[in-house]
Amino acid sequence: MATQRAWTTILALAGGLLLGLCLPSTALASGMGMIRLVQDGGGTTTVFYPSAASEAPVSQGPFRLSWADDGAPQPGNGRLIVISHGSGGSPWVHADLARTLVQRGFVVALPQHAGDNFIDPSEPGPASWKRRPLEVGQAIDRVALDPRLSPLLRLDAVGVFGGSAGGHTALSLAGGEWSPARFRDHCLQHIAEDFSSCVGFAMRLRGDGLDRLKIALAKLIIRWRFDDDTPQRHTDPRVQAVVAMVPFAADFAPASLENPVVPLGLIVAEQDVNQLPAFHVKAVQAACAPRCRVLADLADGGHGAMLSPLPPLEPGSIADRLLSDPPGFDRETLIPALHETVADFFVQKLLGP
Repeated sequence: MATQRAWTTILALAGGLLLGLCLPSTALASGMGMIRLVQDGGGTTTVFYPSAASEAPVSQGPFRLSWADDGAPQPGNGRLIVISHGSGGSPWVHADLARTLVQRGFVVALPQHAGDNFIDPSEPGPASWKRRPLEVGQAIDRVALDPRLSPLLRLDAVGVFGGSAGGHTALSLAGGEWSPARFRDHCLQHIAEDFSSCVGFAMRLRGDGLDRLKIALAKLIIRWRFDDDTPQRHTDPRVQAVVAMVPFAADFAPASLENPVVPLGLIVAEQDVNQLPAFHVKAVQAACAPRCRVLADLADGGHGAMLSPLPPLEPGSIADRLLSDPPGFDRETLIPALHETVADFFVQKLLGP
């Protein structure tokens, strides 16, 4: 059965690759450059782009990567993609997707979301979700002001990719409306089934006598912190295509996503135990179909499928349980194909025939 599901996924992704053969050729870059742009208030926006400069091996924490640091940019396809990282995330876990996009001619910007990144994870959840769409817009502004990059770009049609909390960012920019109170209501009703969505990586249910206490404590804190029912909406007219992968989405009003304001692609990981698909991405799919499109449904994929390279995970840790690939998931085959499918979507929607 696992093999059959894997082949079903491969065939679905292959369909996306065949679509790409009918789209304009944008494999322009011979290498990938990287620069860091300083953000107002702290942090950096990491930008990857086509470059003819020679790449060199680079170490970033546990990752061994490669790029041309401050290499001179060369013309690509003229379009920008902004990647919104997940809670506590870094740009490095999206380096493989960034490279695929750069090889197709895109410039790729990854803003560091304040209070919800690998350096400062102090304020995840709704507080960060309010800021994130604004931070995407600020990243576009920052690239527009950079004298090395701005002459190579047309910023009237920008793409956004996000996974997990970054997927929440993407759905907001697709026109979704949410509120902290909707987050609260979802968690009070479904916390036992969707525990990690409501409490993050702080603790987990283990099927023992402490679970009832953990649930009661989590509900108490959620009731206290998330009582704001003010609808939250933020779009940017420059954002013209969006991909949301394994997004946190249970706090969105379904009606707000019935007609996305831009083309919306969704990526489902059926074995996701961090954001259960039924409460999140599949609820979005049910609301927006047929006006949105499932780009890939990873039958054996988990929440960590959005990360490539996948960071080392301590065996037995909460992160290991929530992010490790489920048995049978063929990362080496499926993730590169998925990245090409995402690139095809952005080529189609941002460049056209």
